[in-house]
Amino acid sequence: MAGAAAKGSWRRLNPLQPLAAALRARTAAWVRRRQGEDQLPVQLQRRRLYILPTRGGVAFGALVFVMLLAGLNYTNSLALFLTFLLVAFALVVMQLCHRNLLGVRVTAMRAPAVFARRPAALLVSLANDAATPRLRLEAGLEGAPRARADLAANAQALLAVPLAPHARGVVRIARVRVATAHPFGLFRAWTWVHAPLELLVYPAASGALPMPYAGAHRAGTRARGGAELDEWQGLRPFRDGDSPRQVDWKAYAREAPLLVKEYQAVGSDLRWFDFAQLPGLDTEARLEQLARWVVDAEAGGERYGLALPGVRIPSDRGAEHRHRCLAQLARFGEAP
Repeated sequence: MAGAAAKGSWRRLNPLQPLAAALRARTAAWVRRRQGEDQLPVQLQRRRLYILPTRGGVAFGALVFVMLLAGLNYTNSLALFLTFLLVAFALVVMQLCHRNLLGVRVTAMRAPAVFARRPAALLVSLANDAATPRLRLEAGLEGAPRARADLAANAQALLAVPLAPHARGVVRIARVRVATAHPFGLFRAWTWVHAPLELLVYPAASGALPMPYAGAHRAGTRARGGAELDEWQGLRPFRDGDSPRQVDWKAYAREAPLLVKEYQAVGSDLRWFDFAQLPGLDTEARLEQLARWVVDAEAGGERYGLALPGVRIPSDRGAEHRHRCLAQLARFGEAP
């Protein structure tokens, strides 16, 4: 614990940290200007690959340099032979590392939406069109954990890059690094893929308030005002408690299962979730309560609508409608 605290305080007091951050920013800007924006799929060509020694490679180079000095100092032919042999080995390893990444295709990248304070993942699809396998490929963000995979010949792989939990909103991912240190880990070849992505973070679905009704008719019943006030919704399996008047007897006579007709009153919603009807809660608590209602209503197969300041989503149901409502909650307060 004390060692970790000392390490953290050293980082805070390190005077070179702002300089290193500025250097990384300038390098990232130069790489973006050099490569431009990427349109997936992207094939990794030679001009966009970079390669440098790893820490192990630097140590290996220092060892070879010491061996060279010792061989020259003592005019030891065997030491010099071994030194040049290791240099040749390092050059071959550098070539193999570069070729391991050359020609790989980045076919797709996406970041599925998640709820706040939940771990997320960036999905990166890689393809290998060569007849040789590509081993120990990595994908990740700068300064974050990486995902690794081996690509067989003429095969594809999906890498799930772990992302840290975020607060509600839109997290923009400017670039993704694809790299490899195979073989032997002496060199690392990498490239940056600039395909801007957005990770949508829904509000955490929490809250204990009961879901409100909006005075709509119960599914499976008809309005008293007549058939012209009802909208046909479809058929569903018969459940205990359904009225025999709503059974589709014609379909049942054709040996179909026992089905019930569903109607919905035109212009009304079974559930209506309104931001303005949650007094006494702060903004984030309101959004989390609305998210809870949306999730519960969708899980129950109910129709629901959403009202936010300046935004009104008509009632519907289904996975797309659920995402539409949660996305509006995630983007609430964001500048257009």
